Amino acid sequence: MHPEFPLAPHLIYLNHAAVAPWPQRTVDAVKAFAEDNCRFGALHYPDWIKREALLRDQLKQLINAPDVDDIALVKNTSEALSFVAYGLEWTNGDNIVSSDEEFPSNRIPWQSLAHQGVEFRQADLTSAKNPEDALFGLIDRKTRLITVSSVQFASGIRLNLEQIGQFCSQRNILFCVDAIQSLGALRFDVQSCQADFIMADGHKWMLGPEGLGLFYTTPRARELLRLTQYGWHMTEKYLDYDNRPWQISQTARRFECGSGNLLGAHALSASLSLLLDTGMATIERQVLERTAYLIEAISRMPMLELLTSTRQELRSGIVVFRHRVMANEQIYRHLKDHGVVCALRGGGIRFSPHFYTPFSQLDEALAFATVTSP
Repeated sequence: MHPEFPLAPHLIYLNHAAVAPWPQRTVDAVKAFAEDNCRFGALHYPDWIKREALLRDQLKQLINAPDVDDIALVKNTSEALSFVAYGLEWTNGDNIVSSDEEFPSNRIPWQSLAHQGVEFRQADLTSAKNPEDALFGLIDRKTRLITVSSVQFASGIRLNLEQIGQFCSQRNILFCVDAIQSLGALRFDVQSCQADFIMADGHKWMLGPEGLGLFYTTPRARELLRLTQYGWHMTEKYLDYDNRPWQISQTARRFECGSGNLLGAHALSASLSLLLDTGMATIERQVLERTAYLIEAISRMPMLELLTSTRQELRSGIVVFRHRVMANEQIYRHLKDHGVVCALRGGGIRFSPHFYTPFSQLDEALAFATVTSP
């Protein structure tokens, strides 16, 4: 077992695509922050702000952003997506292209624009040889934005973001990516994929707490968004409390209207330090090794049907399967009763191991899944 993850010995944790366990260093960081606050109040507040600044730099590294000024700290993915949906100026007849597999966070904000005459088009990712072609097939001259998840939460399909980004750039279409199922598991480069907007909460593959995430915007795209929240922290001179008149910050901090989640910042920073110390190239390789191991093993098991694609370019940290005889709910309860933490998704059982998950635990979980009666 990895020393950073002293999970209960009876657990097999295969649910990082939902909510991840914290590393030990994250637990230690939260304890230290709480103790500091308890004993000294805000005496060390400048140090807390330094940790928040470190977190921004860590996020910059994680996605290869050009500048920390492009990074805003937000409550969650949905908040950032809403900033885009209600920040852009829409015209009656505009359309948005997405997929039919999106998590509600990347569907509901866009569908809510229908009263403004904005059409939300959903591509069937399995209708074309490549899922990207299914998206492109819905584009017309009224398309303002493509918004997709980098990895689909239920099927595990991994999209070619570089191809989509190039397509959008050539046609002056905005490109928005919900990266919550990529960041922390797979390498990510905002510059190579040419995305205008990237958002992700930290509680899945980034191994952090719920309630704190990132919102990346390019400077050009940032200027397109009308602000929907205002407060002291989003001004240019936010430490000048008598700033009359005031100006909106030129940086992504304009999306942070008030005081930040400093407890969450300490936790997420600690978690990201583990990922960056290990190296995202190493983590991606180890995550995909576990995916490949599951895919190969499930494909050999007569009682199980693999639902996840076997194509290597579409693989992520998610593998979905179902039992050929028993109902998904029965298998899920059986797995849960035997300490396997997973999820019901995509018409089957979703396993999502991380880089540290022992292969022996994958074997154990599959053995429980192949039961012939509950």
